[in-house]
Amino acid sequence: MPTLPTEGQPAPDFTLPGAGGRTLSLADFRGRKVVLYFYPKDDTSGCTLEAQEFTRLKEAFDAAGASVIGVSPDSVASHDKFAKKYSLDVALASDETKEMLTAYGVWGEKSMYGRKYLGVERATVLIDGDGKVARVWTKVKARGHADEVFAAVQRI
Repeated sequence: MPTLPTEGQPAPDFTLPGAGGRTLSLADFRGRKVVLYFYPKDDTSGCTLEAQEFTRLKEAFDAAGASVIGVSPDSVASHDKFAKKYSLDVALASDETKEMLTAYGVWGEKSMYGRKYLGVERATVLIDGDGKVARVWTKVKARGHADEVFAAVQRI
């Protein structure tokens, strides 16, 4: 698995298509904190729970000056369907080329039940208003993660 960015280094820039016809670029969020949460697949149990928990806290993140963006290799059409089905209110970005996922070190070989495959490691990167990595979470468990990230956002 490639290496995730480390705290204090500049976050890799990106421009990705997003749900609802949006284009999401890191440069557009300069001056705001950004929570990038990486997840494997739309409409799966863990990914749905994580997206719902970030949606539940969206107003609190906004009030703390932070934008939340979920990123997966699913298509924009898949993101649109996912967001509508679960009334998700966080931005969802699509990286079908996996370039941004690779730059952030979350795309690579995984193993489940002895079978190796390429996929996304569930991880979160908190970026400060200057575009630097403030905190990184790996091997994330969906339940309760949004609360932990929100607590970190409040401290920076």
